[in-house]
Amino acid sequence: MTSKNIRQAKTYLCVCLLLLMIGCVKKNDKYQSINTVSNQIKALYSGYLNNAVNHLNKVQLDGTRTINEQRENYVLARKNFKLLEPILAFSDKNNYKSLNAPNIIVVKGEESNDTKVSNPLGFQVIEENLYEEVVDTLALNRAVTVTSARLALIKNNLTVKLKDYHIIWLLRDQITRIATTGITGFDSPVLNQSLLESSYTYETIINLIKIHEAKFTSKKLMNDFIEEINAAGKALKHEFETFDRYSFIKNHTDKQLKLLVSIQEDWNVKFPFEMALSNTMTSLFSDQTINLNYFSDHLSDTTNLAEKVAFGEELFNDKSLSKDYNMACATCHVKELAFTDGRKTFDAHQTRNTPTVAYSAYQRGFFMDARAGSLEGQVVGVVENHNEFNMSMDSVVNRILQKQEYKEKINSLYKNKRIDFNIRHAIASYIRTLNTFNSKFDKNIRGEEATLTDEEKLGFNLFMGKALCATCHFAPVFNGTVPPNYTDTELEFIGVPASKDTINPTLSADLGRYNLFKTKERKHFFKTPTVRNAAKTAPYMHNGVYTTLEEVMNFYNKGGGVGLGIHNEYQTLPFDDLSLTKKEINAIIAFTTTLTDNDY
Repeated sequence: MTSKNIRQAKTYLCVCLLLLMIGCVKKNDKYQSINTVSNQIKALYSGYLNNAVNHLNKVQLDGTRTINEQRENYVLARKNFKLLEPILAFSDKNNYKSLNAPNIIVVKGEESNDTKVSNPLGFQVIEENLYEEVVDTLALNRAVTVTSARLALIKNNLTVKLKDYHIIWLLRDQITRIATTGITGFDSPVLNQSLLESSYTYETIINLIKIHEAKFTSKKLMNDFIEEINAAGKALKHEFETFDRYSFIKNHTDKQLKLLVSIQEDWNVKFPFEMALSNTMTSLFSDQTINLNYFSDHLSDTTNLAEKVAFGEELFNDKSLSKDYNMACATCHVKELAFTDGRKTFDAHQTRNTPTVAYSAYQRGFFMDARAGSLEGQVVGVVENHNEFNMSMDSVVNRILQKQEYKEKINSLYKNKRIDFNIRHAIASYIRTLNTFNSKFDKNIRGEEATLTDEEKLGFNLFMGKALCATCHFAPVFNGTVPPNYTDTELEFIGVPASKDTINPTLSADLGRYNLFKTKERKHFFKTPTVRNAAKTAPYMHNGVYTTLEEVMNFYNKGGGVGLGIHNEYQTLPFDDLSLTKKEINAIIAFTTTLTDNDY
């Protein structure tokens, strides 16, 4: 090798080594950056946890502090819990759910025959006990001890490793949580401080954004987002009952969602998959807000989906699926009545009112007692019910295959041999399309038209606030599936009477969920339905006892069954009357009518 070649080789080697060193520095810088961000978030999170535990321990009734001092410490503990909410609720969903649960008996494990009934824990339990006229010392101290221990356990096992897409998901969840549960009073049952507490969570959002400042290529975008969050936080400094929730969601929530999509584009975030909330949602009230795929594993079969939906609609309207050729799905679920039948019960053999199947895809349980876990499973329940189709699925398959056109569609649309399932999947696929979000209310809050009256806006604000409707009927679907994670569909015992008799009222004899698993704490529990299209779905309640929305509102205004004089310790509806005026009741009904989809 010549000296020239040697010099070239040495130069080449030096360049390679230099590039390798630069690469290593960049790589180390990258990991250092990730670690720095994680440590900053961990420090923020840990600080809130410490403060929450320290103040909570001072709520104990031990004779060293006055009741006012104990209440002051509870408020501070609660403030720090809300400050850590965005991170805790995303990274440790089960613990967050337990710590923020309502003061209601907890039932778990029924479906797996491992039923466990336990007393609730957490801040709502403490709040309700601490602000009683006569405080139950034992109950309060137990709730404080268990809650404080749970928070300490979280702190001792603290790990924070959040990637960019985790942060975006976290922010989207919290923005949605504020609009759907935070501003409704869902978790501040006595103090009604949910607006102020929601503003605390916005502080954490700002802190998280500032921690990730280096990610922004557009500092203007970061500043615009922080400015909007600050403005929303200031808007929340308002009296609970007179807060304009309609304007807040329209002018703040949706603006935040749009800015968040811009942020994820600016950060060049790549999502590995979709969660319940769409990765590109820009409005709380849209058919693009919630991912249907999240509610069913079966939606992974999306090939030829439009044709499968059309096939499912045919089957939905086909009476040959029933034993006597006299009943189809559409017999009870009439499109013009928002897929109900307008009857108290369909016939003398039925004991329950026909629920709508519109928007039913957005839930975790099917039938009024949530006995089916999917729309496909619900089809089986209808087919095998002796008072409905009165068939076996094998018999349905045989009838389907006798029709050449059906046989050809199954063979062409589905590549597997599970004909039973394919039939159910087609029907379920059609039902999953009955979620249009095109009502007058939806179009107005999205800014597509400006036709809502002042009464209708007032009705929405009451529904989401003073009347407490939205603490069970969660926006945007207004059913019992809890946002923003949508993993649970709630069942409630509200004390529905057997008749309209208010002089000698008696509880409806239908035991609801209890009939499935014989859990006594679940007697008279029923799934919370959607109130979308409620103006078209009378009569109301599981037994069709009420024929007008006025009657429904009067029932709730009195405090449900307990308000009527039907006493039961497990009622989940607040016992107190709502003190709604006639004007307010009319406004809520007016709002409800704006949830009627254009198709009906």
